[in-house]
Formats: sequence, structure tokens, C-alpha cells
Amino acid sequence: MKVSVKDLNVSMDLGNRGIALDVYDAKGTTRLGDLRIGKAKIEWCTGKTREGNGVTVTWDQLINWFESQAQQG
Repeated sequence: MKVSVKDLNVSMDLGNRGIALDVYDAKGTTRLGDLRIGKAKIEWCTGKTREGNGVTVTWDQLINWFESQAQQG
């Protein structure tokens, strides 16, 4: 995967708008979507999906998923 920061206009602490990452395939030629990381939630916007219309999870949901994956080995 090729992942790049979309906008560096953020402080060290995430602001209300958070941060968006552009995600491309390994070759860097096909844009897969955006990963938006905010204070309250994380959102995956596939392809040209607009912010607010993607798949969202809370930090607690994401952390619980990571921990369940770690327990599975």
C-alpha cells in the first residue's frame, strides 16, 4: 500500500476535522480511498465516497477489534 497524508494543516493533537490519508495500491497507481481519523471516530471512504458517507467506527470499536484479532493469534 502507498499511504500519504492528505493535509498537513493539523496540530499535533487532532483537531475537530482530524486528518485524512490517501490510500493507494502497492504500485501507487490505483486510489483505493481515504482513511479519515478524528477525535471520536475513524472513517473509511472507498474510492470516491465523500466524507460522512463512508464506513465509520468509534475508537472503542476499533481498539476492541484489534484486541480480538490479537487474541486469535
